[in-house]
Parts: sequence; structure tokens; C-alpha cells
Amino acid sequence: MAKRHQYAARASSAFMYAILVSIAMNFFWTPGKIYASGITGLAQVVTTVFGRYVHISLSVAVMLFVLNIPLFLLAWKGIGHRFTVFTILSVGLASIMIKVLHPITLTTDPIICAIFGGAVNGYGTGFALKNGISTGGLDILGITILRKTGRSIGSINIAFNVFIVVAAGFLYGWPYAFYSTIGLIVNARVMDMTYTRQQKMQVLIITDRPKSVIDSVQNNIRRGITILHGAEGAYNHNEKTILFTVISRYEMSELENAMKVADPNAFVSITDTIKILGHFYEPKL
Repeated sequence: MAKRHQYAARASSAFMYAILVSIAMNFFWTPGKIYASGITGLAQVVTTVFGRYVHISLSVAVMLFVLNIPLFLLAWKGIGHRFTVFTILSVGLASIMIKVLHPITLTTDPIICAIFGGAVNGYGTGFALKNGISTGGLDILGITILRKTGRSIGSINIAFNVFIVVAAGFLYGWPYAFYSTIGLIVNARVMDMTYTRQQKMQVLIITDRPKSVIDSVQNNIRRGITILHGAEGAYNHNEKTILFTVISRYEMSELENAMKVADPNAFVSITDTIKILGHFYEPKL
């Protein structure tokens, strides 16, 4: 029953993502001549080039799915079958919704289209990732390379999006390249605000009830904890224990609940973590 509920939640998240990306595409990006990031942007570039120079009319919706097919095969072999099935579902629904949702031109102002298109798509992508599904594209390549080599593909992402921006400049004029850049930045920012699992936080807990805190935290969050004994409070000179761990921002509420139960008087310091070297548990996709 739990798995059925999880699958239903992921399927509904894929449908929600499909609606939001279709709104971004049909209501904002296409009227404003704005290009998206990643494979979606590449699908826009391909359809524009074929329509303008080859005089063949292609659908962005169809190209979005076609360009993802090689990545589906890569995910099937290198990541997992369940992950691939839900990725195909999310991309397939997105392609269908882009095709069937009737475009409404709210405005052709490129700045407005870039900002609101990026915001809508960023929220949709972040919402999908937060609920455990991939939206295809470079996500698949990034996960595969990360698992094989332990390295991220940040430079590949940047290079790919630079290509999209340059293409926007050549096809629509250089002002539209800058407008598309604004859209990419808004998209990334809103996605980060929505999908918080990848944001790591360093947690320092000073307590006189270490066993209770450790049990409570680890019952709520799957995280390792380092224990430093022999600390002393400077005011009352009471013996303290320092606990150190790293969590994702997504797990912040679980940590707060665990601390309220275990030791509401503990001193807890939480700061952003820029980089982690070594093993950090990530839930399976």
C-alpha cells in the first residue's frame, strides 16, 4: 500500500510538472521568443532552425520527447528501471500537454515572458524533483556521470546553456539572448528554492542529553553523527557533549521536531555547507 501511494504521488507530480512546463512554453516562452534551458531549449532551437532554414515544420512537444530517447536508454542501463519509467512518464506527459494545451498570448514582452516562464518552469521542475521524479534531459546525464566518476557536470550544464543563449542570439537577435539568460537565471533560482534536497546544512548540537538526541535524530533522519565528549559550558561549567552532522535543507523540519522531543534546551547551530568530501547518503531514486 505504501508503494502504491508513493507511485501515485509520483505520477501526480509528473502530471503537475507537465502542466506547468506547458504553461511556461505556450504562454510565455513561445510568444516572447525565449529559450529554455537543457533539452527543452534544444528542442526549441531544432524546431526553429528546421522551420526557418529547411522549411520543415516540427513540433517542440515531439522534439522534446525524441531528444530524450537516447537519455532514456542511458538511464535504463545506468540508473534504474523505476527511475526511467517515471522519467518517461514525466517527459511524455510534458510533451502531450505542450501539444494539447491551447496557447494563450498574455504578452509578447520578452522580459516578462523570460521572468514568468522561468519562474513557472522552475517551480514545476523543483516540485517534480522534490517528489522523487526526474524531468529527463541533462538530469540523467548528470546522475550517470556522478555515479560513475563521483564528479558533477556543472561545466557541461553551463556549456549547454551557453549554446542555447548563443542560438537565441543568432536566431532572434542578441537582445533575446540576454532575455533568455534572465529566464535561465530565474528558472534556476526558483528551482533551488523549491527543491531543497540538494542544499546541505552543517548542524552543530551542544547538549547534556546526547543519547536522547542521537536516538531522536536518527529515528527521524538517516544521518551519521560525530560525537565530541568533554565539552564544558563557560557560564556554569557544566559538562556538555557536542554532536556534529550534515543534513539537507529538506530535512530541516524533521531535525527541529527531533530536537523538540529529545532536548528542547539544546543549543543548535545550523549553517550552509558549500562542499562535502566523502560519503553523504542520498535517497535512492
